[in-house]
Amino acid sequence: MQTPRRIRVAQPLIGDEEKLAVLAVLDSGQLAQGKVVAELEARFAEWSGAVHAVALSSGTAALHVALLALGIGVGDEVITSPFTFVASANAMLFVGARPVFVDVEPETFCLDPDKVEAAITPRTRAILPVHLYGHAAAMPQLTDIASRHGLLLIEDACQAHGAAINGGKVGTLGNAAAFSLYPTKNMTAGEGGVITTNNADLADRARLLRSHGSSGDYRHHVLGYNFRLSDIHAAIGLAQLRKLDGFNAARRRNAAALSTGLSDIASITAPIERAGYTHVYHQYTVRVDKGRDELQRKLIDVGVESRVYYPMTVHRQPLYQKLGYDGVRAPVAEGLTREVLSLPVHPGLAEGDLERIVHAMHSAAHGN
Repeated sequence: MQTPRRIRVAQPLIGDEEKLAVLAVLDSGQLAQGKVVAELEARFAEWSGAVHAVALSSGTAALHVALLALGIGVGDEVITSPFTFVASANAMLFVGARPVFVDVEPETFCLDPDKVEAAITPRTRAILPVHLYGHAAAMPQLTDIASRHGLLLIEDACQAHGAAINGGKVGTLGNAAAFSLYPTKNMTAGEGGVITTNNADLADRARLLRSHGSSGDYRHHVLGYNFRLSDIHAAIGLAQLRKLDGFNAARRRNAAALSTGLSDIASITAPIERAGYTHVYHQYTVRVDKGRDELQRKLIDVGVESRVYYPMTVHRQPLYQKLGYDGVRAPVAEGLTREVLSLPVHPGLAEGDLERIVHAMHSAAHGN
C-alpha cells in the first residue's frame, strides 16, 4: 500500500512573485540594504497601521534593538511570559536587563494581566507580552497597568502578523513591537524582523543601532550592530506582505474547520478566540488532557506532523536555571508544556488534508 503524503506542520508558500522579485534584486547589483528594504518598511508600516517600521536581520534582533532603543539596560527588570520561545527573554539578557516571569492565562496561553502587578518592583521598566500562536495578549488590561505604573509596553508580535483587538492590529498597541520574518511565520522573508512604532525618535535610534551606529558617511554615533536586512530578503518579504491577508484568511478558515471536526473529542480542548480579538493562527494549538506524546506518535505514523511549542518553560531552561530562576513558579505555563500540541493549519493545506488531520485525531484519541 502506498504511504500517504506527509502533511507538514509548517510550509512556507513561495511562488513566482517571490522568485521574480529576488531575480530583480540580483540583476540590479544592489544586494545589501537599499531601496527594497526601504519599500518593505514603508509597506509594512502602512499595512500594520504604525507610523514607522524598521527592518532588521531577525525577530530576535528586532526584540534586542527595541529594548536598546527604549533605553532598557543593566539593572532593569522586564515582566514577560515564561511560555514562549527563549528569544523573548534572551533579548533582555543581551541588554543586561533581568526577565521577570509571570504566569499565563490558561485560555489564550498569553501573559496573565491579573498576575502582573504583584511582580512590579522599583526596578521594573517594562512589560513585554508575547502574542502567542497568533492570539493577542490582553493588551487593554496590560496598557492600563503600564500607564498606572509608568512602564513601557513592548509587544512580542513575532507570531502574530495581523492579529488584532477591536480592529487595532498588534504592533500598534504599545511603545514598540517586534515581528519575525522567519520561514514558518505567517509571512516570511527567508529570515528577518521588523520593529514597528509610532515614535520617530525610537525609530531613528533603531536605524542607528542596526547598522553599526552609523547615520551614513562612516559617522558612528553610538555602539551599534550589524543587524541589517538585505534587499534580497526584503524582496521576498514584499511579495509575501501582499499575500499576507489572504494567508491569514486561509489560516482562519482552516482553524474553523479543525475546531468543528475536533469538537466531539472530549480529551481535546481547541484554541479559543476571545471576543473582540482576531486570531491569525500562526499555530493551531490544542490542549490534550492526557497521553499527548502517544497521540503525537500515532499522528506521525499516519503522516500527520505536529509539534510541541513549547516542551519547557523558559525559566526551566538550563541557562535560566544557572541564572538563578529555579524558584520561579508558573503552574499554568508548566502544565501547558505537558498538554499543548500544534497541528497543521498553514494556508498550504487542502480540504482533503484537513479531513485527514481530523480523521487521524479521532483515530488516535480513541485508540484506533
